[in-house]
Amino acid sequence: MSVSLAAHVTVVDTDGDAMVLLDERTGKYRQLNPTGALVLRLLLRGATAEDAAAALAERYPQAGAGAGEDVARLLEALRQAGLLRH
Repeated sequence: MSVSLAAHVTVVDTDGDAMVLLDERTGKYRQLNPTGALVLRLLLRGATAEDAAAALAERYPQAGAGAGEDVARLLEALRQAGLLRH
């Protein structure tokens, strides 16, 4: 599954490897911590959800087996917010 942001979303990288997403339709911001930003960057570059979970678990060993669920939750939250292209 390929992931891309909706056309009305602007991305800004912030200090500490975090990220802010602006929904230009609503003016609402969503801030991603460095972990969420890492996952989204990987997905936007073409990584699969499984690849992103593996990279997350490698970088943050404490994520362990829950990394896949973390990636799925992030994707669902972004979908629900209307930030991903269909």
